Amino acid sequence: MSAMAPARTESDLSFLLDHAGHVLRTRMAAALAEIGLTARMHCVLVHALEEERTQIQLAELGDMDKTTMVVTVDALEKAGLAERRPSSADRRARIVAVTDKGAELAKRSQEVVDGVHRAALGSLPKKDRDALLHAMNLLVTGHLATPVTAPQTARRARESTR
Repeated sequence: MSAMAPARTESDLSFLLDHAGHVLRTRMAAALAEIGLTARMHCVLVHALEEERTQIQLAELGDMDKTTMVVTVDALEKAGLAERRPSSADRRARIVAVTDKGAELAKRSQEVVDGVHRAALGSLPKKDRDALLHAMNLLVTGHLATPVTAPQTARRARESTR
């Protein structure tokens, strides 16, 4: 005798958000790859252009661990898009400075990112788009603003290779 699965009483918000986010990230990665960047590289360039920031500050903004951040900045330096320099505020700290070439590419990459977002939102009727953005902003500034500590980090399931 097989057990019956419990009845779902709510929409599976976790699946909906995760799936939409995953597909959006894959589309973003493909679009940025066309101009030779990753989403992490784009994130570092844009945030480093906003103001003088250290690698640690940029890693926090981009939700990257130290190793990933170092690899990302190394790739930006190798491509001539950014360089590490002493901070003007604290000579012991090193900041990520965007080169002129990097600033030009950051402008282009922001247009790419905006285009991916525009395409996704543009697939919805205006009233639904406005409602979605309003609801998502309420969630991320309210009930879902702060992660809770979990005993083990949730990992994304491996995708099928079929």
